Amino acid sequence: MSEIPVAIRSYPIKLGQFLKLADVVQDGIEAKFLIADGEILVNGEIETRRGRKLVGNDRVEAGGNIYRCV
Repeated sequence: MSEIPVAIRSYPIKLGQFLKLADVVQDGIEAKFLIADGEILVNGEIETRRGRKLVGNDRVEAGGNIYRCV
């Protein structure tokens, strides 16, 4: 599975914001439910905190895709 790079202007970025930026979700409510349901992995581990701070090279798995913070 290939990684999709997502350009971030400034770090850190919250997981919920990252999901919107990467076009995984349309809004924060959708992000909240995906995260709460355990459907998002950060660096290979399930993440249930919408406010989790991401930094460069973190990997987020969502909907069968892998996104990398660049």
